[in-house]
Amino acid sequence: MCCGWFLTGMGSRMPHFRNIRFVSGDSAVATESRRQLIDIYGNSDEESADVIVALGGDGFMLQTLNRTRELDCPVYGMHRGTVGFLMNAYAEDNLHHRLEQAEEEVINPLAMRASDSSGSNCEALAINEVSLLRAGPQAIRVRISVDGKTRLPELVCDGVMVSTPAGSTAYNYSAHGPILPIGSDVLALTPVAAFRPRRWRGALLPKTARVTFEVLDPDSRPAMADADARSARDIVSVEIESEPKVRHRMLFDHGHGLQERLLREQFA
Repeated sequence: MCCGWFLTGMGSRMPHFRNIRFVSGDSAVATESRRQLIDIYGNSDEESADVIVALGGDGFMLQTLNRTRELDCPVYGMHRGTVGFLMNAYAEDNLHHRLEQAEEEVINPLAMRASDSSGSNCEALAINEVSLLRAGPQAIRVRISVDGKTRLPELVCDGVMVSTPAGSTAYNYSAHGPILPIGSDVLALTPVAAFRPRRWRGALLPKTARVTFEVLDPDSRPAMADADARSARDIVSVEIESEPKVRHRMLFDHGHGLQERLLREQFA
């Protein structure tokens, strides 16, 4: 458990951080930045840290959030990777001041339960999205149900995904899905290269919805499931729903929170 004390609520400010834990991706620039920051600020162990500073890109940020989800500790990312939508700008100076002024966002991930052709199940959490994707040269045929009721008997596509508001600017946006405001309590259901029905562009679902994808021809049209970076192959069905018991706490520089970033992305 973290030993610092925090004000609660979206966009609240942190009074102070005594102990900082620095973690980094494997790139040379990330590891060197971690070394330099440790020389300046020291380095706490994770169990006693008030905040975790993750150095890398969005992929490493997602890994860090998942790995540390049992700790009651926020994560503050600094961009030392490729894609940095979830990261703050890198700077060595004034880190304590930036942390004190930071805005906190709390995100609930998606829970994925994917079943394969052998009867095995793969369970994983995803902060951005859960996707069902073709794993061969042909498009997949998928039946989509919401809360146990069939909503689309057959979707022929390269894939289909459920995205959180935090992940709506990632793969979902590339697939022409909507950008969702933080705190909107909705999920985006978005197809990838839909062939039939050709004009179907997806749906907005309540955050409480339970979505099921059933692969109609798993032998001749194989599919894979992906929860952020964790994948499973030979999939026959996937169940997806929000996991309110898991709360990821993320810190953003004052005036550059997730809501501001999502709005800015829509006017870029």
